[in-house]
Amino acid sequence: MSSIKKLRTDVAIVGGGIVGSSAALALRRMGLGVVLLERDLCGSRSSGVNYGGVRRQGRPVSQLPLAQRAHRIWGELAALLGTDGEYIRSGHFKIARSESDMASLERYRALSSDFDLGLELISGARLREQCPWLGTRAVGGSLCAEDGQANPRLVSPAFALAAQRAGAQVFERHKVDEVAHDGAMFMVRSGNALEVQAPVLLNCAGAWAGAIASQFGETPPMFARSPLMAVTEPVPHFMKWSLGVEGGGIYCRQVERGNVVLGGGTGITLDAERSRAEREGIAALAVQAIELLPALRHAHIIRTWGGTEGYLPDREPVLGPSRTTPGLFHGFGFAGAGFQIGPAAGEVLAELARDGRSDTPIDAFAIERFDDEQAKAKAQAQKPLTLTPASPT
Repeated sequence: MSSIKKLRTDVAIVGGGIVGSSAALALRRMGLGVVLLERDLCGSRSSGVNYGGVRRQGRPVSQLPLAQRAHRIWGELAALLGTDGEYIRSGHFKIARSESDMASLERYRALSSDFDLGLELISGARLREQCPWLGTRAVGGSLCAEDGQANPRLVSPAFALAAQRAGAQVFERHKVDEVAHDGAMFMVRSGNALEVQAPVLLNCAGAWAGAIASQFGETPPMFARSPLMAVTEPVPHFMKWSLGVEGGGIYCRQVERGNVVLGGGTGITLDAERSRAEREGIAALAVQAIELLPALRHAHIIRTWGGTEGYLPDREPVLGPSRTTPGLFHGFGFAGAGFQIGPAAGEVLAELARDGRSDTPIDAFAIERFDDEQAKAKAQAQKPLTLTPASPT
């Protein structure tokens, strides 16, 4: 039997999604040694099965500095990765279905005015002139002309490939079984195949990152959800913008080949490894799609899928240093909205690994914000069990 392979490096990364892979690439560009372990194939989980929206519009204001940084990275994607990943700045249009929706979009434009998103409100006759393909339920919307879309199945793996070309050691199909810290070095082990030692560890394990954090006394209240996604057969081109809906609901975009990618609602999580779309959810999605986009009335859905995404109660990620363990940095819980900001999150993690700080504001994403919830959960778990007598039947 062959002995376990042992490596020492500057930074170990767990998770080869867009955040972990972009962190690996950024670290190599800084000249640091990197070993990345991914349980499956890089970019095959939420980073590769998401909708593909590359938007800043609609994000919490706390995320906009990160989103603006990511916007610059996306603009240089082809030079950075050697592929454009079908990225285009097609524009992102958030649909209003009521006057209160329009008022909400107006408030968001005011709140985000410091970030120069260039939001433009469109309604009335102008909406019908510019968007004859929209159903009558839409009364207006907000356009961010520089937002866009890309193919996550191309972009996310491309970050890992670029990191590998730059000298990162990337180990796919290496599930992490053990993580430890001796006060100076982290040890990350994958079965009897690989053991990595490094003074810095980046926890970018997506929906599975909570298990790693808990090894160091941090248990964020993260939960998993499966997005519900579908794509139609190619249909004649009728829209160029990527679409969302104010207040939540359907989102969709039409790709160059004519297919329309649709998302909205929640699929079924079968177990820790698998998820799928469900019939009732797809039927509800189709109803919304036809209501907003009558051109899809006779289009056939040719494929549906799900995924596994990590969420935190406030729908904000955890991005920053561990509160318990020096040298440990977290980047997870992007709540199904990490595709656009992922490359910037990776660069921030690389800066934290090298310098211990980043100029991009990330205080809102500190893991400490869940300390009270963790304390309550711990106290609840320590309460003695009380049995209540059964009521007479």
